[in-house]
Amino acid sequence: MRILLSDVHGGYTDAFVAGAHDYEFLPAVDGRGGLSRLGDAVPPRAREVEADVLRDDPPDVVVLQRPEDAATVEEQTGLRPGRDVPALFLEHNTPKESVPNTRHPAADGDLLVVHVTHLNALLWDCGTAPTTVVEHGLADPGLRYDGSLPHLAFVVNEPVRRWRVTGTDLLTRFAPAPVDAFGIDADLLPAALDDQPGVAYAGNVKPPQLRDALVQRRAYLHLNRWTSLGLSLIESMLLGLPVVVLETTVAARTVPPAAGAISPDPAELVTAARRLLADPDAARAAGLVAREAALERHGLDRFLADWDRVLADVASR
Repeated sequence: MRILLSDVHGGYTDAFVAGAHDYEFLPAVDGRGGLSRLGDAVPPRAREVEADVLRDDPPDVVVLQRPEDAATVEEQTGLRPGRDVPALFLEHNTPKESVPNTRHPAADGDLLVVHVTHLNALLWDCGTAPTTVVEHGLADPGLRYDGSLPHLAFVVNEPVRRWRVTGTDLLTRFAPAPVDAFGIDADLLPAALDDQPGVAYAGNVKPPQLRDALVQRRAYLHLNRWTSLGLSLIESMLLGLPVVVLETTVAARTVPPAAGAISPDPAELVTAARRLLADPDAARAAGLVAREAALERHGLDRFLADWDRVLADVASR
């Protein structure tokens, strides 16, 4: 099957294109979009395809991920997703305002809306539009935990701009425990936290280098108040890190208490983090629990099999 999509969320795209289909992307514009993020590491079944080629030979399914995607595809290829070519809407996010009543951009339409968590499916009002859920999945990076550095890892893109959404404001409660922050614009954190002792910028690095850095840290800190579910949390668990997790959205569906700590009370998380930092053996044991939980719920094979069923259904309509 030929699937047309955009590289909206890098980690999700990497897992999605690991399947058995042909994954097509419109070329980059001004150096952005397409497969430019991947450089020379483009997966064998992913490729950029010119708009006129798609116009003459449409894909089997279009995966829309932003409200403007349908208009972009039509403008560039002349194809109307959902009319000239089968399409679905993949919704990565939680609703942001008036949550019980937020209407989805695809509400009451004919497109299937695919949510990444069951909670998201409950919270978005999709009206009469058909919906389904495909929970996150990731390739197994292997058990690589070292934990020799008694620091907490915190991985968030734009942690200052997103502040309360990502729980950035809670970081000061963990002082003076060392917290190493990774991600886009994480270099803005120290100043935003008034140079709080313990919180340091550790870099915005590519996934392979990030994995190398994560496995050195004693535990992973996940403080997101309101996101679907961080892929960096799942990958840290797969690597064998114990995790200290704010119990919001669907975190408890992925994280068992024995994987480190999970609680809606930040004070309990602070206590747990200090315990893990002080006890390498306990941290390693919790990391093994975290890994098994992530393998069971978020394995790549299950993820791709779920997507195969969804794509086959949409293509046949």
